[in-house]
Parts: sequence; structure tokens; C-alpha cells
Amino acid sequence: MSKFKRAFIIVLDSYGIGREPDAPDFGDDVCNTLKSIAASPKYDTPNMRKIGLFNIDGVGCGTPVDAPIGSFARLRELSRGKDTTTGHWEIAGIVSERPMPTYPNGFPADLIARLEEAFGRKILCNKPYSGTQVIKDYGREQKETGGLIVYTSADSVFQIAAHENDVPVEQLYDYCRTARKILQGEHGVGRVIARPYTGEYPNYTRTPRRHDFSLDPTGDTMMDALQRKGLATIGVGKISDIFAGRSISRSLGINKDNVDGMEKTLRVMDEDFEGLCFVNLVDFDMQYGHRRNIDGYAEAATVFDRQLGEFMSKMREDDVLMITADHGCDPGAPGTDHTREYVPLLIYGQHVRAGVNLGTYPTFAMIGATISDMFGCDLKTKGESLLPRITK
Repeated sequence: MSKFKRAFIIVLDSYGIGREPDAPDFGDDVCNTLKSIAASPKYDTPNMRKIGLFNIDGVGCGTPVDAPIGSFARLRELSRGKDTTTGHWEIAGIVSERPMPTYPNGFPADLIARLEEAFGRKILCNKPYSGTQVIKDYGREQKETGGLIVYTSADSVFQIAAHENDVPVEQLYDYCRTARKILQGEHGVGRVIARPYTGEYPNYTRTPRRHDFSLDPTGDTMMDALQRKGLATIGVGKISDIFAGRSISRSLGINKDNVDGMEKTLRVMDEDFEGLCFVNLVDFDMQYGHRRNIDGYAEAATVFDRQLGEFMSKMREDDVLMITADHGCDPGAPGTDHTREYVPLLIYGQHVRAGVNLGTYPTFAMIGATISDMFGCDLKTKGESLLPRITK
């Protein structure tokens, strides 16, 4: 009989802890997201430090504690990617052996023509672009032509931006659903993303009504395993989007920021359920990592850590908490892309052994294997369960 009734996984989106050995294959040189932000005077995360953040092998910064209160590990990404979808899928148990397609020169002309015909609208831009800059540069043309701004990034994404006054949000979502049906196989990008915005030139503002349309997961996940046993699988933030809604029993969207995401998670703690609450906090990546804002990232980590203190004080005897990340996005590195990094795994709870350095493991899928084992579920994955090593 498991000692755990509820598991909470909180993904600090892009909170990498140092360059992986194959980082040059992904265009990365020296990178360490944690080291960059920990050097900021705005960085203060005593609760993560107590669990064992700076005791993890190879973090290269911060001051370890003498007696960590949790178990901790460093996880390497086995999948061939450094994007959100690939990272989350691997956490849940799926190792992606082929990278998802990216388009550094924009999408091919024949694909754009097919999409324009399906949309009945002209496509503007079709380049890798900053999401805030692209609406500034193409917003007036979008309004004048009624076209759709299509852009990508270093990630495997197809993004559609349009002014809410010109293209109502639900219609924008329909265009994304159409694109999702077309973007399969060779052009099966990880995510099609709706990016609505409002305002007048040049002061456009992206709204919180973003929506991601992901590929269906290509293998079995820990949520599939839990659902087969009738257990809860609650997603907070963009978790449901990342897994195309599959095996998510309930989804709570984040309307504002990381603080809103943690407030929703804290409310979930008041509920009586058995199973998993899987949380993504995207601001670290979207608002600060990609924008190379070291102090902003550091301050967001500090605010999260304060809310983490409240979370820890509310934990029940049969709860377990895992804090991890899906990739890096070092705000101290050149460029604006994700960085190929190890991620932390912090594990805490009354039935979790304190001070256990689990070392370094070759896949994020250790998490999915451990969660499945915790609830007595079968999951086929390349990860192995850490449960025997962490349970008191």
C-alpha cells in the first residue's frame, strides 16, 4: 500500500541547472539558467534551497545546506529536443527520439499556400520572430488586409496572431484547429498557438486568451496510467494544451501569471482527491527567459519560493511534491532561444527521505515512472522509479 495519496508536480518552465554534454548539437555553448539568475540581487529562494536545490550535482552556484529536508536529483533530457512539448512529454514518460520540425527560414511556400486556401485569408510575416515585436511590425498590415500574422521561433511552433477586433478569439481558435489538422507528419510541429492581441499601433498588447493546440502524445503517459486506474489527473496552466487534453480529468487555466497559477494550485490542495496535480508555470520562460531578463527571472523565482512556503505548510501527511523543469532558457546566454540543460528534481513530503542525493539520471522520464509506481500503475517508459530510494 502506497504511503502517498496526492502527488503535485510543479514545472518551473525553463528552470535549467547547467549545460548538457550534447548542448553544442542544439546550438548552445555555455548555459546555466540557475547560475545566471542566482547571481541577481533579486534572487532569494530559501525554501527550494532547504529542500536541496544547491546540493544537486553540478549546479555550480549557490550555497548547499548541511541537512536538506528533501531528496534531490539532476535529470538529463534523453529526447532530441529542447522545447516545452518534448520536455513535458518526457517528464510524463515519452522519450522523443526524433526532433520535432523547426523552421528557421519560415514555412515552405507550398504549405503556406495550402494554409491560405484553408483559412480564406492572406498570411503575413512567415518568419521566426519575437511575439511582441511581430505584432508591432505587422499589426497595421494585419488590420489593413484582414490577414493573419503567422510566425515561428526556434521551437517547433506555428503561431497565429490577430487583433481581437478583426478576428474574434473563437474564430482564431478555429483557424488554429484547421492548421493543426494540416500540420501533421513531416510538418507535425509540436504546437499550433493562438496569439490574440488588442490595442492600437504601436501599443499592441497580447491578451491572456492564448491557446495551444498540441500534437497528440505519441506514447503512453503517467496520466494515461493514472486514468486507467480511475485516479484524478488535474492540470494547472498549459498542461492540458501540451497533452492535447488527453487523460486530463480537469484543467485549470492560468489567467494572469505564475502567482495566479500557484493560487489555483493552493486551492486544489483544499480538495480531497487521489492522484496527480500537474502544474506548469510559464512566466519564467515566456516573460523572462526568452526576453533575457535576468533580474525579472530572479524576482519571479523569489515570488514563487514565497508561495512554495505556503504550499509546503499546507501539505498533508500523504502528499508528495516534485519540483522540476522542462528545459533551460538561460537569460544570461546569447540569443533568445531555449538552452539545452539539465533540470532539477526536488522531492519533498512527510514520507520522503531527507538529504538523499539521488545523483544524475539520463532521462526526465524518471518522474513519470516514479509517479506511476507511487499509485501502483503500469507505465511503459525508459525511466525508472525512484520510489524505493525516496520513501521513508
